[in-house]
Amino acid sequence: MRLYSYFRSSASFRVRIALNLKGLPVDYQPIHLVRHGGEQHSPDFLATNPDGLVPVLVDDSNDPAVLLTQSLAIVEYLDETVPEPPLLPRDPVERARVRALALAIACEIHPLNNLRVLRYLVRVLEVGDEAKNTWYRHWVESGLGAFEKQLAASPMTGRFCHGDAPTLADLTLVPQIFNGLRFDCDYSRIPTVMRVFDACMELDAFKRAVPDRQPDAE
Repeated sequence: MRLYSYFRSSASFRVRIALNLKGLPVDYQPIHLVRHGGEQHSPDFLATNPDGLVPVLVDDSNDPAVLLTQSLAIVEYLDETVPEPPLLPRDPVERARVRALALAIACEIHPLNNLRVLRYLVRVLEVGDEAKNTWYRHWVESGLGAFEKQLAASPMTGRFCHGDAPTLADLTLVPQIFNGLRFDCDYSRIPTVMRVFDACMELDAFKRAVPDRQPDAE
């Protein structure tokens, strides 16, 4: 498999964790999202993914090769093709809960704070750095505050977001926590979330996926 990734990309981070949990080797292909105006805009990469986004996973074990985009779709593909350890529960209610938790971050928090949104705020709308950072912290802190309430209120929450083994929800949560730390987000009001984060970071699969351990880390 080949993974087109950027070390700071939280979406790529999710896939790296999944690959590690599944024990799948991958050929890491760095795509620098900042250098030279962003390598994701190059004709070669746009031919691979017209959205100009990472991650992209290419599975050459298939004939023809399978090319996949969107981190949650990639993780579900990995979970279906390599079932152990499972990243989604078999029970439909539990599976829906895990997906909802993952989507709360991937759809409600992350899109408001990804690199291209922050660049638009600064370069087009001419928002200053202080206002940009305030924007960032607002959406992360309010979103994770709601996430905290969901975890704290549910008997399905265990050591991890759902039960006592990592799921798709944890793969989505951990990169968001890392991103927020870079912007000095206040995590003092989300004790359940941070307890789950700490449990994840005890696992080697999560540790090896962190940004500063990637080949393209700066």
